[in-house]
Amino acid sequence: MSKQILAQTDQELHPMDKWLRSERIPHIWCPGCGIGPTLYAWVRALERVGIPRDKVVYVSGIGCCGRGCGYLKVDGFHTTHGRAIPFAIGIKLTKPELCVNVISGDGDLFSIGGNHFIHACRRNVDLLVICTNNFIYGMTGGQLAPTTPIGDFTTTSPYGNIEHPFNTPHLADAAGAVYVARWTSVHVRRLEQSIAEALEIRGFRYIEVLSPCPINYGRRNRFPEPDDMAKWLRKSSIIRNGADTSTVQIEKGKPLILGNFVKRVGKSTYYDAMKELKAKMTHEVTAEK
Repeated sequence: MSKQILAQTDQELHPMDKWLRSERIPHIWCPGCGIGPTLYAWVRALERVGIPRDKVVYVSGIGCCGRGCGYLKVDGFHTTHGRAIPFAIGIKLTKPELCVNVISGDGDLFSIGGNHFIHACRRNVDLLVICTNNFIYGMTGGQLAPTTPIGDFTTTSPYGNIEHPFNTPHLADAAGAVYVARWTSVHVRRLEQSIAEALEIRGFRYIEVLSPCPINYGRRNRFPEPDDMAKWLRKSSIIRNGADTSTVQIEKGKPLILGNFVKRVGKSTYYDAMKELKAKMTHEVTAEK
């Protein structure tokens, strides 16, 4: 087979090839992990909206999602634990024309990075933050996370979790995010549509993606097979677009409420405020002269 035909065949087999650093494949994610479908939905959304690849930035913290920026042909930054958001803010303020995205896990964003998250919402920084919530610290050994449901088992809660978990969409909503949604990595098309909608809005946008972790969460919590958790996410989910975010807490034995919950239009961003302040300071300095 000629190289030209082989290239065409590869392109047909891998429609996302132009987004991938194929020399780094195969990836290290476990069978059944939801990060791959999440990144696929994100890339498809970028294409749908028409954002050029050279304008896209992927920032991650420490955790399983951190490997994503190494597999995709976009500018990527693998930051220290919990610091993805402030790093991304620096990029956006310096290069406001870029499409800056933070894609990280629940532990990174809401444990050590929790303070950064709520203040970025409050300031309405122009970022899209996607959280792959697998209810556990997946990469570092399966410890208790700030999203682990009550009663679930981890390496640091061997008798069941007794701590109330975050309702992350409600947290984002209450802190001032202009777009808040929740989907799962099983609902790939709906997730793609939600990401595309969020990409066309300015301000702090947050999408929680409930994601299987068969190894560290699943095998400890009634999901022994790689696809068991994905089946549970699909079977347990109900869609309630526009739902009050205070009612979407994840609880054992209750439906998982998905949907596009919040969309605020017209709220000024942190960058807008910075530009106004700079203009005011420049005017005052000029007037003094």
